[in-house]
Amino acid sequence: MSLKAKLEAIIYAAETPITLDHLVQLAKESVINNGASDETEVRSQVRAALEELIADYASADHGVEVRQVAGGYRMSTKPEQHDVVRAFAKSLKPPIRLSMPALETLAVIAYKQPVTVPEINEIRGVDCSGVIATLLDRKLVTTAGRKAVIGRPILYKTTKEFLMRFGLSDVGELPSMEEFEKLVAESFQGDLLPVQETIEPKTDNPETQTLAAVQPSENDPAA
Repeated sequence: MSLKAKLEAIIYAAETPITLDHLVQLAKESVINNGASDETEVRSQVRAALEELIADYASADHGVEVRQVAGGYRMSTKPEQHDVVRAFAKSLKPPIRLSMPALETLAVIAYKQPVTVPEINEIRGVDCSGVIATLLDRKLVTTAGRKAVIGRPILYKTTKEFLMRFGLSDVGELPSMEEFEKLVAESFQGDLLPVQETIEPKTDNPETQTLAAVQPSENDPAA
């Protein structure tokens, strides 16, 4: 079996994105048996085979691709196939849903992380404690220690699950707020949001402050 075929099988079987380091360790023995002299050469051959595999799946003949997501590699459906795959997924099980307040809170955390509940409340204008619990349960956010201020409030950040759901390698790839809203509309509305909900802000209602309030600044870590 070729090295490329082995990498393909591993990536396909992996439940979560698999890192290059992990792929190197798994393929190391077979690559050395085929003549590689040291680990540097092993890594070089694995990387080259991986790049060939990515190029193969980039062909229009394939409905899936090998993508770098959340620090590793995984097989994903291509964007142009999302509609048919979403329809298939809906036929299998009920969709998971997030409310509009939950999505707004998730946006605040994504663009301001690490951030505390009081800071989120100040941006949104309402208490979001219950929403935080929902996001924690969905594994979209997690704790990130405590802030060094009076009371030492808990800090929150997004998770690897968040990166996987949005198809991001890291938070540095977060899009602009306008692109984020479009991404939510396209990727989440069918799977997470009730059909009647949209991402349009209701500026006359304090319960739904505009998502523009969390647009990252030049000093934000995700900007």
